[in-house]
Amino acid sequence: MRHIKFSLFLLLILSQPLPIVVAQNAIVTPDREFTDQERLRGSVTPERSWWDLKHYRLAIEVLPETRTLKGSNIITFSVLSSGQRMQIDLQEPLLITKVLHSENELKIERDGNVYWIEFEEPLCMGANDQIEIFYEGAPVESKSPPWSGGFSWQKDEHKNHFIATSCQGIGASIWWPNKDHGYDEPDDGMQISITVPEDLTAVSNGRLEKTDHNEAAKTKTYHWVVTQPINNYGVNVNIGNYVNFSEKYKGEFGELDLDYWVLEHQRETAESHFKEAPRTIEAFEHWFGKYPFYEDSYKLVVVPYLGMEHQSSVTYGNGFKNGYRGTDLSATGVGMKFDFIIVHESGHEWFGNNISMRDVADMWIHESFTNYSENLFVEYHFSRQEAEDYVIGCRKRIKNDSPIIGTYDVNKSGSGDMYYKGGNMLHTMRHVINDDDKWRSILRGLNKTFWHQTVTTEQIESYINEQSGIDFNKFFDQYLRSTDIPVLKYKFDGSTLAYHFDNVVDGFSIPIRVTINGKEVRLTPTEEPQTLTWVSDIESFELNRNFYIDVEAS
Repeated sequence: MRHIKFSLFLLLILSQPLPIVVAQNAIVTPDREFTDQERLRGSVTPERSWWDLKHYRLAIEVLPETRTLKGSNIITFSVLSSGQRMQIDLQEPLLITKVLHSENELKIERDGNVYWIEFEEPLCMGANDQIEIFYEGAPVESKSPPWSGGFSWQKDEHKNHFIATSCQGIGASIWWPNKDHGYDEPDDGMQISITVPEDLTAVSNGRLEKTDHNEAAKTKTYHWVVTQPINNYGVNVNIGNYVNFSEKYKGEFGELDLDYWVLEHQRETAESHFKEAPRTIEAFEHWFGKYPFYEDSYKLVVVPYLGMEHQSSVTYGNGFKNGYRGTDLSATGVGMKFDFIIVHESGHEWFGNNISMRDVADMWIHESFTNYSENLFVEYHFSRQEAEDYVIGCRKRIKNDSPIIGTYDVNKSGSGDMYYKGGNMLHTMRHVINDDDKWRSILRGLNKTFWHQTVTTEQIESYINEQSGIDFNKFFDQYLRSTDIPVLKYKFDGSTLAYHFDNVVDGFSIPIRVTINGKEVRLTPTEEPQTLTWVSDIESFELNRNFYIDVEAS
């Protein structure tokens, strides 16, 4: 069961406006009022909590000429406690037309982006059951994919339809009906059947089981099967004039199928450029452990937008160039040594798809670790020096505008600093631990311990504290829940060095490495002033650059 069980007390209060806890012993109110729709979307409501999701069977027909779709979703679930009213999410303007339960049509009521489904009588605890939902309409069109969700209705260079979905943030219910909250994923995976005009190919998650051809309707239906749990926003549909080529990768768990779906005219270029994919799997299996979805394979799928971490169906639109759209995010030259989209989005297979956030407020678990994976890729394939150059070079992109952790139970993620600041936070943590073997074991241990699970920030923090043997609670408060960056203040006079931390949360203290007169020394500053007597007059003082800390001479 990929969700956390809640007490009855918590379930009763989830829908109430509450202050949000952002740090130990610190409580603040949200920065704005949230709507009932945001609370329905972002919380584990009583109408969600009584049933556990087991399987989705999604079948849709996509009609490119009218930019509409129609379909159904069979939801299989088990009953955790007796319940009669179920919450299903489907965003306007799409419509649920009917819901069947044991061939009986159920009563449905719409409340914005939520449908309330009423069973004939309460379902009994322990039962296994299913409903079939029918829906149709014109889904929201994404104006700026993947940052705004919905369907992308494009044409390729040869005027063929080129269509894709993306829905991180806005939610999968923008194009198909589901239980649209991260805490519960289908334990037994998902089937995805996509019907398209016969001259097009539809690619989705998992493995292609079969293809049906309806000559009378001039359509083809592509049946994809996902055997592992999958987060909702990781489900995708891609439609175009695709061709396929593949290879085998010998990895930690045996032979992994690598499949590539590209437009017909791109094949030659892709066959050369996509050699980055097995290199990426190799690096991340070293750092994070075995690829999490051997059963469902690994795919790269070309799409008409930049790319996204859809599980076992990583989408790609970086133009077969290194860097991020041909530029180096770090401005060091290192970013041009690899294809950012292949490396970053594939990194999400471990952090995002294997380890998934329970609440979108904890999106940093996906993005901070995956941002950090970029420099781990560089370290594995190039050098440690270049890896450090890359992650440190990206610091200039940090804004410190708001905390990295968002607001719980209202579907609100934190600051975009979860990328570059989050990556530098983890890089700093590695150097605080100062034991590369232990650090690698922590990264691998996270993926093993939370294998195919949804998690909270508290679980990640506790695991790192336990495995490192270091209390990082104040460290996490500083970098995740505050916008302040620690300042190391220092002054030397003759052979005496005075130093302390400023701009920190109460109790913040970490060991750091500094260089005095060319010799490296380990210090553990606190908010309280400390002094060190050197063997001679101090002529130079420098903080090791791998610590994301500002330095100021007093």
